[in-house]
Amino acid sequence: MKIGFIFPGQGAQSVGMGKDLYEAYDEVKQVYEKVSEISGVDIAKITFEGPEAELFQTKHTQLAILTMSIAILEILKKNKIVPEYAAGLSLGEYSALYCADAFDFETVIKVVKKRGELMQELVPNGDWAMAAIMGLEDEKVEEICKTITDGFVVPANFNCPGQVAISGERNAVMLAMEKMKEAGARKCVELKTAGPFHTEKLQDASNALREVLQAVEIKNPKISIVKNIDAKAYSESDDKQEILARHVINPVRFSDTIKYMIANGVDTFVEIGPGKVLTGFVKKVSKDVKLININNVETLQNAIQELL
Repeated sequence: MKIGFIFPGQGAQSVGMGKDLYEAYDEVKQVYEKVSEISGVDIAKITFEGPEAELFQTKHTQLAILTMSIAILEILKKNKIVPEYAAGLSLGEYSALYCADAFDFETVIKVVKKRGELMQELVPNGDWAMAAIMGLEDEKVEEICKTITDGFVVPANFNCPGQVAISGERNAVMLAMEKMKEAGARKCVELKTAGPFHTEKLQDASNALREVLQAVEIKNPKISIVKNIDAKAYSESDDKQEILARHVINPVRFSDTIKYMIANGVDTFVEIGPGKVLTGFVKKVSKDVKLININNVETLQNAIQELL
């Protein structure tokens, strides 16, 4: 068995996520308490009680998802369950780097808190939207986006074969969705997000994040971490700070990330954190791999039994 951990990003959140884990494990409670102490945010209260509008603010969402993923990781580590590869969707790459000891606990909390704030505060004025396009080839989605001249819209996340998220100005995104349907898209769904993430419109946030990252240490990962921006593993010579700064203005190549992990022998994928969206993406890439999803006490206990 060759294990790959995968970590979700923004959009996977829901009020109450992780509450049963918090109540069942002292280690989980300690993670939440330490995060609150470091960040100055009562992340347990916001995550477990909401209201949804508060949890869904980017500055809280990113910290809440990271905290839940790290809390589950602590229980897996205690049971000596470790991966050979890891990756994450956007924000999830920070969870993956923490898993590989590239970030220490305090640093990853501080950096992700700041990342969420910058991505919320430095979104340029405008009416922004994102949408998932299902049932079209990646190239077709790119081609249609290029035909939209009335407003800005580009592919932002290449999630899995047949699913691409587009991002941009709302009018352009809506127009693109209509054109995608005309071109044969099976489904087009607007996403619950708050900005033109993974596009050039976040250049100011990227520049500010670069300064934050340059002030911290990011060690070489102890396991192979596959990058969003090019679907290749980090190398010792990579400028990790620069890669993570560019991360927010570049498309997420998650589909290729999974293909890379499978090509390198990963046969068991474990999704760690809220929801199970990534498990669905992996399934679309390959039906031959084992899929495990951990987002509550029951799935955590089942995973420990399967992986030990």
